[in-house]
Amino acid sequence: MSQHSSLKGSSKISTKRNVLKRYERVDILVKRGQMKKDDVRGFNLPKTKPEE
Repeated sequence: MSQHSSLKGSSKISTKRNVLKRYERVDILVKRGQMKKDDVRGFNLPKTKPEE
């Protein structure tokens, strides 16, 4: 039995993700200067778009 093409390894998946993890959003905000690394909020992080 062969494996379905959608179940192949993640190395073939090279699409850009729209949703960022929280730590990725914090890193982007720190790079932009909108947030300090020590200022870690639990809620109300501003929306960010992934860097291209």
